[in-house]
Amino acid sequence: MHNKHVVTTLQQRGAIFVDETDEVPEGATVVFSAHGVAPVVHEEARALSLRTIDATCPLVTKVHREAVRFADSDFDILLIGHEGHEEVVGTAGEAPEHIQLVDGPDDVVNVTVRDPEKVVWLSQTTLSVDETMETVRRLRERFPSLQDPPSDDICYATQNRQLAVKQMAADCDLMIVVGSRNSSNSVRLVEVALEHGTRAGHLVDYAEEIDEAWLEGVSTVGVTSGASVPEILVRGVLDYLAARGYEDVAPVVAAEESLMFALPNEIRRDLKAAGLSDKMRHDASFAETGSLH
Repeated sequence: MHNKHVVTTLQQRGAIFVDETDEVPEGATVVFSAHGVAPVVHEEARALSLRTIDATCPLVTKVHREAVRFADSDFDILLIGHEGHEEVVGTAGEAPEHIQLVDGPDDVVNVTVRDPEKVVWLSQTTLSVDETMETVRRLRERFPSLQDPPSDDICYATQNRQLAVKQMAADCDLMIVVGSRNSSNSVRLVEVALEHGTRAGHLVDYAEEIDEAWLEGVSTVGVTSGASVPEILVRGVLDYLAARGYEDVAPVVAAEESLMFALPNEIRRDLKAAGLSDKMRHDASFAETGSLH
């Protein structure tokens, strides 16, 4: 997860973050992050007799399955995303011989395919909707038979926040986005705000990072957050602003979010073995997901 506060909190509770499976002691427990991992990582974990908990976001898992299905049908898969991003690395690892990364609209000219009649696009789930659609438009100019994924790949929480920012931007002198700098969807929110009329936009992890100079001459402040930001951090920013004269808060709702994800299968099995009731397992699942909405 790309959120400084969440990562720090997990570290304080004893979690150790690693980049490679060979950093994990043989037989230990390893959790695969929300961004997902390539099949080779699962194989490495089995070889080391690691107990694995797959916490991949179900929306990312969906993209992985799409990649496998289209690769099995011998399609060239154009994966729209940012080079080096963990999610892109994991998805590309599902079918490396069929997947080609397209890093934004300007990268379209570099794309080559075997058969223009068998091409499909997929995307990283945390991208700018507008930039992704522009990339798709340019790809379709080159490959008119380009197929769309069976359903939208971009995360609903990412899309909803971008839509809300578009609605707010023209009325805001300043947009403060709560999120970490390594969070793709948080960075995109600042860009979307500036593109749609906000005079200034800044990304902060905590309220304490706000520079009071940003507020000079500002009558209206927009506040939003990345998809994985805990509510307590957003509340901290609102309290900071209220203490400086911005007490009135007008919520902007772009869409109602009612989707709730279950805990990883491995955790649910352990809870069941421990004798937790269905209701308790549901409450545990909600605690894991609802706090991030």
